[in-house]
Amino acid sequence: MSSLGKKRLEVALAIATCAIGSGGASAAPTPGVEVPKQVILTASDVAMYTSIWKIYFQEDLSSKQVIEMLAELGLVTAAAAGTAYIVSKATTAILCEITDWLGPMGWGVAAAIAGSITGLFGAAWAVYCDYLYCQKELQPA
Repeated sequence: MSSLGKKRLEVALAIATCAIGSGGASAAPTPGVEVPKQVILTASDVAMYTSIWKIYFQEDLSSKQVIEMLAELGLVTAAAAGTAYIVSKATTAILCEITDWLGPMGWGVAAAIAGSITGLFGAAWAVYCDYLYCQKELQPA
């Protein structure tokens, strides 16, 4: 298996692990405290993004680098992605609050939603990192 193939496998496992963890944490009923739980899950997502970056580039992602990448992508893209992320987390919090009252079936729905959102954003970030890695590898030394 090539180096890129190994990186992609590691990233897929990291995303799956975070998505399962996020889904499991969201499944636990916490009536009235969904927003703080979403803040913790957001921190977990950020850790997933930094680990994906580290898998590809063997370096820690600093806040300066994040800002530079967002500027490179364009402010409109960054604003759209940020807004989509915030809306998805707010929607998840609201849905989890509602599903808390539905019992185990509702908790399962909350877990599926949260895990899917984490997986989707993780996959999008992985595609971006993969693109950057491939571009870096193609550049002559």
